[in-house]
Amino acid sequence: MCGRYALTSSPALLRARFGYDETPDFPPRNNILPTEPIAIVASRPFTSGRERHFRLVRWGFLPGFVKDVASFPLIVNARAEGVLEKASFAPAFKRRRCLVPADAFYTGRSGKSARVEAADGAPFGLAALYETYFDANGGEIDTACILTTSANALLSPFGDRMPVVIADVSAWLDNEETPLGAAQAMLRPAAEGLLRLRP
Repeated sequence: MCGRYALTSSPALLRARFGYDETPDFPPRNNILPTEPIAIVASRPFTSGRERHFRLVRWGFLPGFVKDVASFPLIVNARAEGVLEKASFAPAFKRRRCLVPADAFYTGRSGKSARVEAADGAPFGLAALYETYFDANGGEIDTACILTTSANALLSPFGDRMPVVIADVSAWLDNEETPLGAAQAMLRPAAEGLLRLRP
């Protein structure tokens, strides 16, 4: 589960880290919550994931088949296991993989919680999917969800799940040439030593 995260690096640092063309100016946020606007990084088609762009979307995924948005449950996370078999996520996994830039995410249960950062202090990309939902009146809502997997040894005391941290950004964002099996293989717990905990 990933229900809160932080994005506090400067826009210039994030642009350099994730290589998108736009120059958005947005404030640092230490407590980003579901349904709020979030930054995502996606690739331009047929660029092998190397040409990227920045978008703001709603954190709360809406599959294209939804009829009544008001009654549809909020999808903040999607389990990596079986993502290709689920009608809600398979089309986006095949064509609309993206990253959610983050400086930290929060984890915890039963009164035990922590802020999780990269061991080197740099921003990192969380695996995500995005979808543009078209309502009956022709309106559009850009939405996204973060993919989760089993917690690694560092995070298992705080819960069973963790967001997927993507190491090979270009391969993850390449929706044309990266085989689906290879993309799915990236949905694994973070390597030990990649992350650190803060109170």
